[in-house]
Amino acid sequence: MTTSETKAHLAAYLNDQNLAENMIPTVGQLYREQGVIASVFGRKLMNASVIDIIKAHKFGRSVADMVPSLQETSDVLDEIKSLSLGASRVDIGRLAVGFSGSAESDLSNYLEKELGPIIGGDTNLLPEPQDIVLYGFGRIGRILARLLIERTTASNKLRLRAIVVRGGREGDLEKRASLLRRDSIHGPFNGSITVDKEKNALIANGNFIKIIYADQPEDIDYTKYDIKNALIVDNTGKFKDEEALSRHLVPKGASKVLLTAPAGGDIKNIVYGVNQDMIEDQPIVCAASCTTNAITPVLKAIHDRFGIINGHVETVHSYTNDQNLIDNYHSAERRGRSAPLNMVLTSTGAAKAVAKALPELAGKLTGNAIRVPTPNVSMAVMNLNLDQAPTREELNQHMLDMANESSLSEQIAYSASTEVVSSDIVGTPEPAVFDSVATIVQGNSCVLYVWYDNEFGYSVQVVRVMRHMVGMHFPSYPVSR
Repeated sequence: MTTSETKAHLAAYLNDQNLAENMIPTVGQLYREQGVIASVFGRKLMNASVIDIIKAHKFGRSVADMVPSLQETSDVLDEIKSLSLGASRVDIGRLAVGFSGSAESDLSNYLEKELGPIIGGDTNLLPEPQDIVLYGFGRIGRILARLLIERTTASNKLRLRAIVVRGGREGDLEKRASLLRRDSIHGPFNGSITVDKEKNALIANGNFIKIIYADQPEDIDYTKYDIKNALIVDNTGKFKDEEALSRHLVPKGASKVLLTAPAGGDIKNIVYGVNQDMIEDQPIVCAASCTTNAITPVLKAIHDRFGIINGHVETVHSYTNDQNLIDNYHSAERRGRSAPLNMVLTSTGAAKAVAKALPELAGKLTGNAIRVPTPNVSMAVMNLNLDQAPTREELNQHMLDMANESSLSEQIAYSASTEVVSSDIVGTPEPAVFDSVATIVQGNSCVLYVWYDNEFGYSVQVVRVMRHMVGMHFPSYPVSR
């Protein structure tokens, strides 16, 4: 490489850095003042660093085969700033690609056509803030807290008001603050956390969050803490049927319940993007499991296009808190053996749970699970028999289309890398990452591999269900066609 080429590469990168730096205040202003969530190929730019923004563009180039420059997306962002948009999600990467492929020569005219329904729209999707209470503060609870705190603005009115936990021993508050502040998998909290011992609360990025100690739901009166009409999000997994979950509705100030684990009985199991319309005005809803959220969107995409006769889903799942660090007694078979030292064959209800979101697949799937010695990120291996016999290229292209331009684009990401491993998936917001390189097709049978961050990706889905339950619906643009 010549000296001039070396200088050209560096100059191009420095220019991208400058463009990304200039994007940051605009992205923040749009979110805080108008409730506009800017993204690039599904990667949110809110609170993103310069490197995050550059990598988001790289993701679009390498995975979605889209090549807008930072200059092109920066131009789109600058135009959007002047359009007085209402609260919405706006993908500037997809808009830049759409404009470059259109017959329109004027960017302003193009954006006015594409974003017309939200120009001059309402910046507040709810008339007043919606109180949220996290019941339990384990792995999922803390990630949900991070997501809620990070997204709090005048327009995004989900307010984390309280966290309910057992305990109350000396030093408990400081330890819980520390666990929120630092995470071995997901890194440091994006902001500041202060402990208010006198009021038994955490103050995180300006959010006053009361820590309530209680042994059972009936012991609480939320109105004592000025909490009203609250959505209670149960992260404990202790209450799994309608009778048990109804206990969360006994306290004053509680109005609805969301379970972050599989539910029994007739409770609606929701996989956002697939069957959220079933939520309606249900007071008790379940966000299903991480595995169900990973496999259901992909199964729907395949079934809608090629038809599924039957199949088997094998989950290769990271170990969880339910298992033992070293061999010890456990009520479940095999789970008493050391999680970081063994692969542990166990059961999963995810295959059956799919039928609650996709009734047309009822009785067509079997499933098992293998817990493996990794702390996060799992994989589902789906062996399916199809009505049709697509080629490998046709099947992969269909999944690429689903990830890029469909109503499931928030649920399915597409990987074309030959080097991806589990740690690369940490922090992926989509609950499913389709590994196209691993796809096997033989006749009308196929084997599909789907990665998923069983903590973060699932938690993002839970937040989507929360928003839907309280009537906070962000329209997404450009509209998938």
